[in-house]
Amino acid sequence: MLTQLSQRGNPMGGVIYSNAYNNRYEQVVEWHNFIGGNAFCLKACDPNGPNAKHFCEHVFDRIGCAYNAPNNAVTGVFESCEGENQDFPGTYTVDGQVRTYTQPPESLGAISTMPYTARVPASSNCVTQTSSVIYAALPTVAAAGASSTTTTKAATSGTTSRTTTSGGAAATGGSSTAGNGADAVAVSGVTLFGVVLSALFFA
Repeated sequence: MLTQLSQRGNPMGGVIYSNAYNNRYEQVVEWHNFIGGNAFCLKACDPNGPNAKHFCEHVFDRIGCAYNAPNNAVTGVFESCEGENQDFPGTYTVDGQVRTYTQPPESLGAISTMPYTARVPASSNCVTQTSSVIYAALPTVAAAGASSTTTTKAATSGTTSRTTTSGGAAATGGSSTAGNGADAVAVSGVTLFGVVLSALFFA
């Protein structure tokens, strides 16, 4: 996954690219990110899928991760799993009838009750990761003004290298700089997954 800080996107400056769907980087237009209530979650929806807009709905910002990205995360466990799709956020079934939740305006105060509990999608083939594997792909960077050095780390998903020069850092092997002055950072999927899960588990 590649995140890019630019003058586009919602939130401003947040643009996500991923190669998870077809092995080439493309912009993921539908995504959401929630931070708060001692939890953090980020979900990027397949830009080629017919329901990306519905899976990454943007109107339920007050009900957080439990309703926008329900999961069976366990505190202190880093794992990568396959899973089925969740229900569209805000969509639930009562007595066989599909209903849609409408979030009340913030002017009415805090949301103290919910008419439903989000269904957690089934997961399988979970692989437990260790922090040494999750963070092995992170590059190391020398301070600005330091002499020119190259550091390479081997990771389970390949290698990452970064070259630093006096006056700033120039990235190689997975990072790039866009021509419009936007900075881009490449992060392996395992690393991003680990960071998201650590925020969920240790919050």
